[in-house]
This record gives sequence, C-alpha cells and structure tokens, in this order.
Amino acid sequence: MLVHICCAVDSHYFLQKLHEAYPDEKLTGYFYDPNIHPYSEYRLRLLDVQRSCKKLGIDLIEGEYDYEGWIEAVRGLENEPEKGLRCDFCFDNRLESTARKAAELGEAKITTTLLTSPKKSLDQLREAGRVMQEKYGVEFVAPDFRVKGGTQEQFAMAKEEKLYHQDYCGCLYALTMQRDQQRRLADELFSPLSGQIQPESIEDRIALYTRRMALEDEGKKYKIVREKFLNYRLLRAYVKRGGEVIPSYLLPYSTLKRKFTKFRIVDKIEDIYFTNREDIVILPLFLFNKLIGKTYNNIQDIIKNPPTFDAEMTARSKIIYNFFSLTPVVVLEDIDQNEPHQLYLDAHIYEDVREYLATFS
Repeated sequence: MLVHICCAVDSHYFLQKLHEAYPDEKLTGYFYDPNIHPYSEYRLRLLDVQRSCKKLGIDLIEGEYDYEGWIEAVRGLENEPEKGLRCDFCFDNRLESTARKAAELGEAKITTTLLTSPKKSLDQLREAGRVMQEKYGVEFVAPDFRVKGGTQEQFAMAKEEKLYHQDYCGCLYALTMQRDQQRRLADELFSPLSGQIQPESIEDRIALYTRRMALEDEGKKYKIVREKFLNYRLLRAYVKRGGEVIPSYLLPYSTLKRKFTKFRIVDKIEDIYFTNREDIVILPLFLFNKLIGKTYNNIQDIIKNPPTFDAEMTARSKIIYNFFSLTPVVVLEDIDQNEPHQLYLDAHIYEDVREYLATFS
C-alpha cells in the first residue's frame, strides 16, 4: 500500500494504526506536498517524516516539489477558507500524484495520512479518493482513526516522540489567513538578506531538529524545551547623511517610536558615539569588530557573511547595560559629527515561543 504522507504528527500515528488494521500489507510512504510554503518549511516537515519512517522501518519516497505548478493551479482560490474549494483541489492534486506513483510501482492500494488530521474533512478526502480510485484503478483505503479518542492518542504520541508540531496547514494562503486572524507577524515568509539565522525562524528549527537526530544517533538523552520570549524582526532600515544613503548595520532589538527620525552625533565615550534623538547609539566598524572578534573591512562584508544572532546580542550587551533596552544601535563605517543624519527603521517585536535542546549527561 502506498501511503501519502503530509507530516510526521499525522503519519507517525496513522502508519502504526494502519499496520495494525492491514498487517499483511507492506507500507511505503510517499511525501508529496507541493502546497507547503516556504520551501524551508517543506524541508523541515520532510526531515521529521524521514525520522519517523526510519523509526517505524518504513520506506519513504519523496515526490517532486512543484510549488509553482500548485500556485498556478489554485489561482482564483486564494481566499477560500479551510475545508473550502482550494482544499478540494489540494487533495485531488496530492492523491492523483499518489495514485500515479502507485500505478508506477504496481501498488494496488493507496491512502493518505491527511485522514487523521482533525483539521481536514473526511468527506472531502473520501470523495477525492473515490475519484482517483475510478480514474486509476487503485483501491482508496479511508480508515477513520480519529474515533474513540484517536486524536488525543495521536497528539500524546507526537509529544512523546518529540515530533515537530507545525501550527498551520502548509500553504501560503492558509498561513497568511491564520496569522491575520491571530494578529501575528507571518515571519515564516521572510529571511534577512544576510542569510543570518533568526531566533525561532524555520532555519533555526531545522538546525534544532537536525541536531536532535544527531543526538539520537549518538544515543544521547535530550529534551525539547519550549520557552516564551520576545522575538525581533528587522524589516527595513537605512541611514542617510547629506541626503545620501550610507552603509549601515543595525543590531537586534533596535527600535524607534516611529519609523523615521533625524539625529546628530553629539557625544563620544570610549569610541562609542551618542546622539540627540531616540537614544541612538553609534558604533564605529572597528569597535564592532572588536566586540565580536571579527575583521570586517566594511558593512558589505557583514551582510555577505554575518555573525550569529547570539554574537550580535553579546556585542549589544557589552555597550547597552539594560537587558530590556530597545535602544537603536547602528554600526557605521565612518563617523561624521558635523553632518545631520536620518534613520529609517521598521522593526517588529512580538511575543513568541522558542524551542531549544536540553541534553543530559
């Protein structure tokens, strides 16, 4: 039986129940989910599915990530709600690919782990499966493992197995609608131009879950701990002097009351410069290098090969003594105390939850 897999939280439970219900069937997983956006989220979910299938001894096939084709196919359905027409197409799309792959492999049956997701409609899925059954001549198996406390058992198992529990269906439109309803920043949809890994970004989670697999391979005990914190994302910033944008770099947790201000550099204490507006602090490049142990020649070097977020926070803590400070800290290549400056800064600070690994000796 070829089993379409959407995510490990659904598949880890579903595959075990399926094996109990069909003990004579050899199960093969098929990860085909071109709807998942962004691609880094796709890689994270695939990573977790690979770990799950390895634990369960199930072969896994990765399908094509045809995101552009999926986006084009759902054109006009962008504003459909969960369980609406876009979901109908999405189920058809993924089950059709599964049916084709089953025919290619000579499999007589197909099913999908979407059947166990409490956010999905069983009626929609069963209708999509029926259509593929008639079209490709493969039997669509549609068990309901949600009944009799199945959903609670599924989530308890996911927690026990330390699976990655995503908090949106997967597609761009579901994500943006959900974040709008939550009044949350959809930080999954952007990354800094520098490529720096931001706290609780998808890249941060990929690093964590990759490290988790390494710890398991080494036989080391660990715990995934969740902590609440104030997250930060810089959306856009620049400094002007004499009407021209000059090279600049802002440290994390730099904010303004408004997005724009004018300032002059008025004081200097031990190579740190202070301004007359918004408590803005200016660091010359050489001092930034000294604080983080680097040898950047210019701001462009920082952007091309940025320090870690933690290194920047360490640098910030050495010059800003209030742990809760939101003071803007700006790195400049050259300092001019005679010219007026302008700072544009658009940044978000918001409540978030971050996971980290605690290891045991």
